[in-house]
Amino acid sequence: MAEHTSSSITVDAAPEAVMKVISDFPRYPEWAGEVKEAEILGTDEQGRAEQVRLLLDAGAIKDEHTLAYEWIGDPEVHEVRWSLVKSQMLRSLDGVYRLTPVGGGERTEVMYQLTVDVKIPMLGMIKRKAEKVIIDRALDGLKKRVEAGGAEASGEGN
Repeated sequence: MAEHTSSSITVDAAPEAVMKVISDFPRYPEWAGEVKEAEILGTDEQGRAEQVRLLLDAGAIKDEHTLAYEWIGDPEVHEVRWSLVKSQMLRSLDGVYRLTPVGGGERTEVMYQLTVDVKIPMLGMIKRKAEKVIIDRALDGLKKRVEAGGAEASGEGN
């Protein structure tokens, strides 16, 4: 059974505003540091991304991969899960953002869980540390983007 890493952060915005930024993949390069390109390859009947190609550059790790997305919680989506379709460096990548309203719905607790398995041998401890760095950077970038009005700036988000 694969081990995962998770962390959470509270964002001063409603869950809908947070999800709007999460679902606006073309704008990821503006706030998700390692993401250099993001392209939606397919959408579901509600117009939400089903497959996304991401070009990552995290210094020593450069990779292009495609992820499949599942949106949970219609009509107000409060969870999105993803899994790896293809990659050059990764064997698997499973993640989830779970949004929980707090403070009467004016704030959101964002939980991010990630499980990564690379094709090259790597100690579990080092893999968990890498997952933690990815999660913490993503949560910090997401919080800053949303609180700076990123949902309003993200006109094409789903």
